[in-house]
Amino acid sequence: MVRTGIVDHPSQWLFCGYNEIQEPKRKNVLIDYEKLRASLGLESYDLVKSYHRKWVEEYLGNGKKIREDKWSASIAVGSRGFVEAVKSILDGLGKGRRVKEIGEGYQLREPSVAYGDHFGVEKDDIGPKNLKTPIFGTIAVEYQ
Repeated sequence: MVRTGIVDHPSQWLFCGYNEIQEPKRKNVLIDYEKLRASLGLESYDLVKSYHRKWVEEYLGNGKKIREDKWSASIAVGSRGFVEAVKSILDGLGKGRRVKEIGEGYQLREPSVAYGDHFGVEKDDIGPKNLKTPIFGTIAVEYQ
């Protein structure tokens, strides 16, 4: 929402993870705080909050505010093992999705298919065709 200009800072958007990282919840927790701390290799969760705040400020300060496709168009981003595990959990829903190497990690993406391919688009007139036989005093209409 920062990129779109709706808010100036992620802390102003209640539905993003920024506030939960900065002020950990006690109920309805979505983030495994200890695992996050360990995966970042930091000694305390206070350091996680500090680094996170600095990363966000650095991003906001560079003025680019660009959309990073790997985060917004992927199902999973991380190590090859993590992404393969997510694909495995998806089971049949993982078919057609591929694990792709991106710089320092991997991502699992949706297959890209042209919009029209989903619907079997036809370029015919969709108007009614009158039938010759009236039904109950009306004309039956067939739609294509």
